[in-house]
Amino acid sequence: MFDAVRDGTRADGIEGVEVVARAALGTTVPDVLAADGYLLGTPANLGTMSGALKHCFDTIYYPCLDATRGRPYGVFVHGNNDVDGALADIAKITTGLDWREAQSPVRVTGAPSSRDIDACWELGAALAATLMQ
Repeated sequence: MFDAVRDGTRADGIEGVEVVARAALGTTVPDVLAADGYLLGTPANLGTMSGALKHCFDTIYYPCLDATRGRPYGVFVHGNNDVDGALADIAKITTGLDWREAQSPVRVTGAPSSRDIDACWELGAALAATLMQ
């Protein structure tokens, strides 16, 4: 799924968009401040986002709160049975940050299908296109 999202950011016609991938546990405040938009991916673990993504948000939330308002983001979540809790948690945090959704989240339960992979590609392309504007 990650590869499809990243490939989407390199779609034909996308120019001037540099993608920097960071693991959630390695993401720093300067990383978030330097970015113009965000693609967030996480497994749904025990009904919520991964602990790594939660830690990332805990680390960057207040230092980035004012400086990143209005920035676009996209999210893709994979779970075995349900991703609703993870998406709700992410929505609460991104709403607090006042980030704007570039496209609806990609929700995948069970094994990712070709349709799911295509949706991930479209998510990456949509966010990259938003950043070109």
